[in-house]
Amino acid sequence: MEQNIENKLDFKTKIINFYHNNKIKFLCLLFILIIITILKIFVDIKTKKENTNISEKYIKAGVYLTSNDKKNAAKLYEEIILSKNKFYSLLSINALIEKNLIDENEKILNYFDIIENLNYTEEKLDLISFKKALFLIKKSKDKEGKKILKNLIEKESKYKFLAEEIIINK
Repeated sequence: MEQNIENKLDFKTKIINFYHNNKIKFLCLLFILIIITILKIFVDIKTKKENTNISEKYIKAGVYLTSNDKKNAAKLYEEIILSKNKFYSLLSINALIEKNLIDENEKILNYFDIIENLNYTEEKLDLISFKKALFLIKKSKDKEGKKILKNLIEKESKYKFLAEEIIINK
């Protein structure tokens, strides 16, 4: 019984001594964890604020579009694409293409390149490539469009069937 109490006291003493010997290390570790937590909170707040601003721009561009102010709508959609927001950039390029807001094909292709370099899943990248191919074919660049479609077919994409159908019918 005495030995058990003595072991408990000895263990407690060892922990206290370990703490006193490594007090600075514990405090540094605690300080670093607090700093990391604060930084993460600030980054999250900044990201939310940026997403909110981009979503407001997207809504504003839609309002401009409905009021037939295509120039301002196109400008906002371009800003959104250049912000490289994964969600709204894709929506913006769709709007630019569907509403024919930009006449410069090279500009649209540059925007496709920006969007393709964002960190999307393989399936979304295939969809973006498919849209790019359709855009190229629509703009009479059949050879380039078909090349992209053939790449989708070769890699057994989810859009393989559609790509084959477009190549056969074109």
